[in-house]
Amino acid sequence: MRRATEEAILPRFRNLEEGQVEDKGGNDPVTIADKESEALLREGLAAIDDSLAFVGEESAHADPSILERLDQPCWIVDPVDGTRNFAHGKPPFAVIIARADGGLAQSGWLYDCLTGRFCAAHRGKGAFVDGERVSARGTGQTPPVAAISLIFMEEERRQATRRHISPNYELVDIPFCAAEQYPRLGLGQNDVSIFERTLAWDHAAGALWLEEAGGRVARPDGSPYRVDEWDRKGLLGASTPQLWDKLALQYGRL
Repeated sequence: MRRATEEAILPRFRNLEEGQVEDKGGNDPVTIADKESEALLREGLAAIDDSLAFVGEESAHADPSILERLDQPCWIVDPVDGTRNFAHGKPPFAVIIARADGGLAQSGWLYDCLTGRFCAAHRGKGAFVDGERVSARGTGQTPPVAAISLIFMEEERRQATRRHISPNYELVDIPFCAAEQYPRLGLGQNDVSIFERTLAWDHAAGALWLEEAGGRVARPDGSPYRVDEWDRKGLLGASTPQLWDKLALQYGRL
């Protein structure tokens, strides 16, 4: 992750040339740094364990059949999480890797490219930041602090969220970077989040990290987040199970 950051990502930061940023559709940009980073990560992960299938965001965009690998042991990679920020020359942006088996993330890593913060988690073994074990904590504020992603919601659901959920929280801006949002939930900056789009490369590592820290991440009906449900929408995250329960109750009214 550090190699991809140093060789493919940071040299392009605020240094992208014309033609090095494309739109994959739906205001979803991709840059040359995403592609170069993914190539380096694929090479590095194959050296660690080439028995695992590889599911990268950019390779899956080029060939959607790659998503079918999510139901087998695999590496899941977001080569630049927060590309929207990166392309505009601002933080945060990160590299995300997860290792999944049986449809569930078993390990996850989130590397902040600019600060070097390294979050890691392994199922049943806890969550760590820069090698130190952490326990999730809320902000302690009343009302709780919420970061709610509305950008991929249909308009009717977006309006319902604003009417039924938003008034119960202090709303803050979303960072447009899952590798930043999950640590915010675990480290006392935010209390709850709602995610509409739940692609595995965005959420597998962060959801595992927050759960291992003692927070909760689940579908609105309480079912666990699975990486092989790539077309399913809606995911709730919270720094404590109690805050999650309250959010899920309100979400159920939409």
